[in-house]
Amino acid sequence: MFRLIFARSRAARGRLGLAGLLAIVGPGIVSGFADNDAGGITTYSIAGAQFGYDLLWVLLASQIALMVTQEAGARLGLATRHGLSGLIRERYGVRWATLAVLTMLAANLGDTVAEFAGIGAALALFGVPIQISAVVAALGMVVLLARTNYRRVQILFVLIGVAVSLSYAISAALARPDWGRAAASLVIPHGQFTDSAYILTVVGVVGTTITPWGQSFIQSYVVDKGLGAKDLLGSRIDVTLGAFLTNVVAGFIVIACAATLWTNGTVINDAADAVRALGAPRGPGGNRAVRGRLARRLGLGLGTVPLTSAYAACESFGWEAGLDRRWGEARAFYRLLAFFVGFAALFVLIPGLPLIGVMFLSQVVDGLLLPIILVFVMLLARDRELMGDLRSGSLATALGWTVTIGVGLLSLALVSSQLLNG
Repeated sequence: MFRLIFARSRAARGRLGLAGLLAIVGPGIVSGFADNDAGGITTYSIAGAQFGYDLLWVLLASQIALMVTQEAGARLGLATRHGLSGLIRERYGVRWATLAVLTMLAANLGDTVAEFAGIGAALALFGVPIQISAVVAALGMVVLLARTNYRRVQILFVLIGVAVSLSYAISAALARPDWGRAAASLVIPHGQFTDSAYILTVVGVVGTTITPWGQSFIQSYVVDKGLGAKDLLGSRIDVTLGAFLTNVVAGFIVIACAATLWTNGTVINDAADAVRALGAPRGPGGNRAVRGRLARRLGLGLGTVPLTSAYAACESFGWEAGLDRRWGEARAFYRLLAFFVGFAALFVLIPGLPLIGVMFLSQVVDGLLLPIILVFVMLLARDRELMGDLRSGSLATALGWTVTIGVGLLSLALVSSQLLNG
């Protein structure tokens, strides 16, 4: 899937020194940066603006959960050298593979719409109409996916991710938050656990951190980098670092919005409110900088999610796929890719569409659908015949199922709260 992105030499595969580690890392870190996309930034901003520091404990819990699930996905790739949807089809048949892929595609379609909504909201701050931003983004993405050297694109992706992540840390520091309260909320759960809005936001935060597409992404990326069982330690380091980066950046966004919006009783209704939260401490110049930062950051995941979706569907049904193939060789792959990009671009053109709401709700949908994907991951990771020596041990199994059941119960709690309050 991503062999055009990070080609690596076979000679480096067995080394655990610095050169060997650098040859292995990538899937976890790239996945971590991609998690903080349009929907992620929006969800974290809303969490900070609406509930202050109270939801920071969710970030710590979801970081641990992300490490567990991503490690299982990476291990599946290392042991089998096959993608997730292909393994489900092989072990459980086409019907179960269809269920898994439809679940993933439903979540991914919402995420792709969120990416376009994020680009439209960010560029609207510069006075660019959403009709123009959607068309330009769609055409630009098609050209990027069809013609660009992906190794250079992903290196640029990581560099931008690092720079933007540092800028969020600066925004949080300049907002002068209550660091003591933030630290307490990080380790001790706070909030009204019977409040449906609180539960909704918790599900959104979990859904944007541990995504259905992320499970497929990490496994396929490991496979296409040519990694194997001997790279287990390096992959675990990569996954741990990626999960850490994801949630540290998320924490800075929550803290910045808590210190600037929540303390003043301001809610986030549009992208301009997010700009005020993340850029206001530095005045007009800071606002201009954070607008550019939002525009760059919100577009980072636009190519990743549609690409992951097309690969997952094709792999599940045995269709040819790959950007290294011509249209005539992989018609289904390119049609699916075009559908995801085109549908999302057209969807955000609906008059009066609340872009912030679209981005937030896409993450809630991710959280609701996530348990279905995690069940397959945990079953496959425990399969002795499939995994061999990389099969999940007792601790990994217990942690994995705890995360899966926990997310499932959270989804049921959200549905129940909506019905009772509806």
